[in-house]
Amino acid sequence: MPNLQDVLRKDQYKKINFKVSKTQHLLVKASINGVSGNFILDTGASNSCVGFESITLFGLKAGTSKTRAAGAGATGMYTQVAKNNTLSLGRWKTAGLHLVIFDLTHVNEALQQYKAKAVQGIIGADILLEGEAIIDYANRCLYLK
Repeated sequence: MPNLQDVLRKDQYKKINFKVSKTQHLLVKASINGVSGNFILDTGASNSCVGFESITLFGLKAGTSKTRAAGAGATGMYTQVAKNNTLSLGRWKTAGLHLVIFDLTHVNEALQQYKAKAVQGIIGADILLEGEAIIDYANRCLYLK
């Protein structure tokens, strides 16, 4: 029987390792506009996001947005949008990415309570769908095409 990694490699998938935090979140390293950061891999998040505090770090051009964000424990959160960014996860890359920007304080405070590392953002379903994602939980790998 062929190995999953070999089958996916032949189908042009890129392998991205992830870690599982003390809070059971899936954590990945990603780069936005060439700058590395820590992100939660969240299959339940519709869009990829970064926190307001990371606008300067990633060199984002934040614009107004009428959309309100909702997440675990919070609704109606003010957002901004940053258009046309590049995102890299390992050797996988996408350009023209629109990111939602909102207050991640509540997320990082929850992580801090468990002495887990803060994150700069969330990788959501927009990326997972674009990359035809396959998540291999047993081997802690994300595959993107």
